This record gives sequence, C-alpha cells and structure tokens, in this order.
Amino acid sequence: MGEVIKSVVWTKRASKDLEKVTKFNLKLYGADKALKIATNLRESTDILESSVINVTEYGQVDGAFLHLKYDYRKLISNHCKITYRVGRENIYIVRVFDTRQNPSKNK
Repeated sequence: MGEVIKSVVWTKRASKDLEKVTKFNLKLYGADKALKIATNLRESTDILESSVINVTEYGQVDGAFLHLKYDYRKLISNHCKITYRVGRENIYIVRVFDTRQNPSKNK
C-alpha cells in the first residue's frame, strides 16, 4: 500500500510572510513581477504533496528552527526560504522569508 499523501496547509504566519515578501518585491520589480513571484512561491510547495518524494527528507533541515519541538525543513525558491514541518495529517508551511532581507526580520 502506498504512502498517504498529505495536503499542504499555509499557516496564518506564513501567509502574512508571503504578503511581506510580495510588498518587498513590489518595490523592487513592480506589480506584475511581484505577483508572479508570489504565485511561484505558492506553487513551489506543491512538490510536497507528491508521492514521488519522501517529504520528511526532501528539503534541508532549517537550522534556525532546531530549538523547537518539531523537525523543520526548508525549500528555496526565488530568493526565498520556505520553512515547513510535517504533521500527522498535513504539511504545514510555517514561514516564508526573502533571503535578501535582514535576517533579524525572520523572527
């Protein structure tokens, strides 16, 4: 029997992060490009719902979250770090951070 595919769920925090990244890109590139980047970031997490990969080993371990209870992993897309964790029923996108910004904003 195959592995159960879990749905990707964006937390409120991650959605707010995506809004901030979009505003950051809006200033740099304009509305069309900022919207394309935001859409690409959302779509880049679709791979986590695939049965082809082992989601618990797919992204790199996110060292910024090692002090927390769960294992957090990260994906990189369009200068952004997307941090996620695998739950019992879903895969949670917990943070999105544009790596061109000051790292202190990723707290």
